Formats: sequence, C-alpha cells, structure tokens
Amino acid sequence: MSVQSLYTAATGMGAMETKLDVIANNLANINTTGFKKDRANFEDLLYRTEVYPGVKDATQNPAAVGTQVGLGVRITSTQTDQRQGTLQQTGRDLDVAIRGRGFLRVVDPSTQETMFTRAGNLDVNANGQLVMGSAQMGRLLDPPITIPNDATAMVINQNGEVMVRQPGQVELANVGQIQMAQFINPDGLLKLGENMYQQTDASGPEQAGNPGEEGLGGLVQGNLEASNVEPVQELIDLITTQRAFELNSQAIQAGDQVMQNISNLRRF
Repeated sequence: MSVQSLYTAATGMGAMETKLDVIANNLANINTTGFKKDRANFEDLLYRTEVYPGVKDATQNPAAVGTQVGLGVRITSTQTDQRQGTLQQTGRDLDVAIRGRGFLRVVDPSTQETMFTRAGNLDVNANGQLVMGSAQMGRLLDPPITIPNDATAMVINQNGEVMVRQPGQVELANVGQIQMAQFINPDGLLKLGENMYQQTDASGPEQAGNPGEEGLGGLVQGNLEASNVEPVQELIDLITTQRAFELNSQAIQAGDQVMQNISNLRRF
C-alpha cells in the first residue's frame, strides 16, 4: 500500500510555506529604504520511472512516452529583484539615492569589513564623519569623509563629490569623494539585515569606482530610493500561494481517506 501521495503533497505544503515567508518579508519591508524584493524559485524532485520513454515494445517499436511519477517539489533559491526603486524627494542634504547600478561602500566598526548598501540615509557622527546610521551602530562611509563643524551648506553632486561652504567663503570646498561598488552577480551577495550586503564567492569581487563611471549609477541628493515591492503583485502572489497550500492539504486528506478505506476492507 503506497503512501507516496502523502509525502508528495507534504513537499508542496513545505514549498508554499517558504514562499509565504518570502512574500511576508516583502510586504513587511514595503517602506524600507533601498529594499529589493525577493522571489522564490521552485524545481520538481526526482521521478519514479516505471517505463522509460523509448523502450521498445513487443513489436520492437520504441514507446513514444514512458510512465513516470513525480515525487514532489522543493525550493531551489530565493532570487532578488534588482530593479530600480522609485526616488522619493526628502529635501534633506544628507540623503542620497542611487539612480542606476551599484552600492554605497561602508565599513563595519566591529569587524572592519567592507559592506554594501542601497540605502542612502546618511548622517554625521560625533566626529563629523559621514556614517550610515542604523538602530545598532553607525557605519563609516569608505573612504571616510569628514564634514567641518562650521559648514553652512553641503552639496553632494551626481558624481559623488562632497562639497561644503564655510563662513567667509564664497565657493564650495571639496571635502571628499563618495565611492561605490558593483558586482558581476549582485544576486550572490549575502544579506545581513540593516540594509547591508556582504561580498561572497558567488557575487564575485567588488568593482569599485566613482558614481557615474564604469557603469555605476549616479547620486541624487535630497532623495531616497524607495522599496521596489509592488503591493498589488504581492497580494496576488499571497492569494495564489494560500490556495496552493490548501490544495496540497486537500490532497493529503484525500490520500489519508483512501488509506482508511483500504484498512477498513473486510473479507467475506
């Protein structure tokens, strides 16, 4: 007596549960600066082959089709949608949005490792250095940039040049250059939370450069890049995932009912 249908449907429920987790995370981060939504990818499992396609029959002619029964489904990966998010104007001098490819480079103060982010909500720490603020710590831009305490105005142009005006000066003075990085495979970056990514062997080494050069996007001061989550599409995926989960649960119930009927058979 086979119970394969129970296991097959169970793999479907597990896969739909993971997809639901991905959708929930997308919706939860609908207002997260620079967030890129994820998509769950699936693949079918091994097949139980009873008759191979092409096996010759009694007349020595190859069979056009075979007999194969699938054993379910599994999640292969979660893929990040790297499409540009909408730029939202904030009017704040320390806010910068990336229009195009690339990531801002920051340094983690605890590990001294270079990390990468699309969020451009910068701030100034107690030492006057530009940092990427978070709930846990301020991560310095790499290379570091210091803003003078008496600066009366600050401009960040599309090429990443940071310029300030100080009392008694008419022209802006250049105090630093924001650098960015891009990767051959940005989907291979490791997500660390707090809008941060880390380089991996899958992403390839970083290709650093100035904004607007070598395929890197430009910076837009006074703006932030919004999440690229599409609420309507996520709700559609949410409904279809829920229905798929219910259908797999019904398949398990049907298989269980068949087994009960078989076990209740009586010889007369």
